[in-house]
Amino acid sequence: MTTTLPLAAHPQSQTTAGSPEPARGPDTVLTLSCPQRSGIVHAISHFLMERGSNITEHQQFDDVVDGRLFLRTAFTGTAPGTDVEKLTADFSPVAAEFDMDYTFHNGARPRVLVMVSKFSHCLHDLIFRWQTDSLAADLVAVVSNHEDLRPMAEAAGLPFHHIPITAQTKADAESRLLELVGSYQTDLVVLARYMQVLSNDLCRQLSGRAINIHHSFLPGFKGARPYKQAYDRGVKQIGATAHYVTADLDEGPIIEQEVIRVDHRLSPDQLATAGRDTEALALSRAVRLHAEKRVLLSGHRTIIFT
Repeated sequence: MTTTLPLAAHPQSQTTAGSPEPARGPDTVLTLSCPQRSGIVHAISHFLMERGSNITEHQQFDDVVDGRLFLRTAFTGTAPGTDVEKLTADFSPVAAEFDMDYTFHNGARPRVLVMVSKFSHCLHDLIFRWQTDSLAADLVAVVSNHEDLRPMAEAAGLPFHHIPITAQTKADAESRLLELVGSYQTDLVVLARYMQVLSNDLCRQLSGRAINIHHSFLPGFKGARPYKQAYDRGVKQIGATAHYVTADLDEGPIIEQEVIRVDHRLSPDQLATAGRDTEALALSRAVRLHAEKRVLLSGHRTIIFT
């Protein structure tokens, strides 16, 4: 079962009429998984209470099939900039007692490098959400194997890097990409309709920090021209799938999916136009969920705390 507790009132948010609300630093987030047993939530709450922290959001999922608990708890401390390294060290006895896999995340917004080819809709949507502060992450650069989207990136104030790629230059191109990932201190790489297959080695190096959007409602209609396949089959729904990048092409853990209903009146081009909306929406949701530390992995599955 999944349990979600309402947001707790922050003790410093009670202000007198007309007085400004005190500034509050970003929440720190604890994510963990462990075998199910009693006392887990109490131990976490007690740990945070002892340090003067206030829980602002708590969600947990009890996986009765695998017998594991998955948990996400957001909290604020008595001072901004909670030291996650100290929290990690202090929490280790609790984690050892309950055999927890855990991580404390500070409130820093992830830095996102976007990879594109020629299709613009996903990049455009990410830029809009970033500029309107609804992405929970910051775009830092755009990389492409074509020049087509340079004007869009530079108009948004984003550095644009053109890395052409062929079978002969693939290794050098991926090496250059990794240099950019490092130089921009990138936390997340987003493949926003980047129409190149990443090497197995690159997938391993970006494991857990690269998200792809697949222009199909996986696992159906894989490969080239999915909308033509959908048209030929007379589908009644089309969609898109955002997933983590792995060496198994389009088989990574699924983060988000979006579908819309269609019918026989739409041509393949019209289906593709409608499908672009699902791609942009599924991708932006996946980026936000990842940025807010709402995605936990359970083998090849994902546990999503919305």
